[in-house]
Amino acid sequence: MSDYIEIIDVSPRDGIQNERKILKTDIKLLLINRSLDAGIRRLEVTSFVNPKRVPQMVDAEAVAAGLSDQADARYIGLTLNRRGFDRAVAARLHEASFVVVASDTFNRRNQGVATKDSIAAFADVRATAPDTIDVGVTIGAAFGCPFEGEVPLPRLMHVVEACMAANPFELALADTIGVATPRDIAERVGAIRAAFPNVALRLHLHNTRNTGIANAWAGLEAGARSLDASFGGVGGCPFAPRATGNIAIEDLVYMLDRAGVKTNISLEKAINTATWLEKQLEKEVPGMVMKAGGFPTPVSA
Repeated sequence: MSDYIEIIDVSPRDGIQNERKILKTDIKLLLINRSLDAGIRRLEVTSFVNPKRVPQMVDAEAVAAGLSDQADARYIGLTLNRRGFDRAVAARLHEASFVVVASDTFNRRNQGVATKDSIAAFADVRATAPDTIDVGVTIGAAFGCPFEGEVPLPRLMHVVEACMAANPFELALADTIGVATPRDIAERVGAIRAAFPNVALRLHLHNTRNTGIANAWAGLEAGARSLDASFGGVGGCPFAPRATGNIAIEDLVYMLDRAGVKTNISLEKAINTATWLEKQLEKEVPGMVMKAGGFPTPVSA
């Protein structure tokens, strides 16, 4: 396992896209700036989707326009189709994460087309992308679908191989509904590493069934080097029944710090931001370290 693991903050996108309270643009920008101050350098800041379906993302361009010009920060926009990708390019984001769902039913619910059509759209986007933006792909429901059930490994690898043919700069596997176990993570990450040993591999894990942290560790042992997380563990998918939050940034940082794995993220600032976000959302969030605190407890506490 590497002695440094990259944590990507998805709070401004996945973290709030399923919340009843819609945060104003200035609050989203404060969240992003707090994340940068905590030490995070890659952030999924918004998604370029239909605002009628995801009203929490109605201000995608305004958020992009208000981002701080920090030299080492990388801002990511999630896209589902050519129109969304073109908006991400126009917004001058550093990266676009194009979503392809492993199951046809979920892909149709999420994007209105079959999986093969999203793969074709991704290939077209990748082939015509300007040099100003890096294009990665996220395989949604890579471990299970809320409508079709199990996603067999051969089906996942078929989708992965088709996407890899377009040469994405990064491949992400998403446990969109939080059904994976450490064994699943090891099996699927291992299969991809065997087929594509040089791919930059990222995991997007949900803690719906309380396996997120265990899955994160299994992913790191299997060769993933980037992990998505959100402050306070907020998050969920509007189009997946009972899909709840991400793994919490502060919980993940605590585990990795205690294990001697560097993240370059301040645990104290992560806890403070999770507490702040909880107040903005006006609801209790599921993060645990924000409630318990770090260890050892500071002498002044």
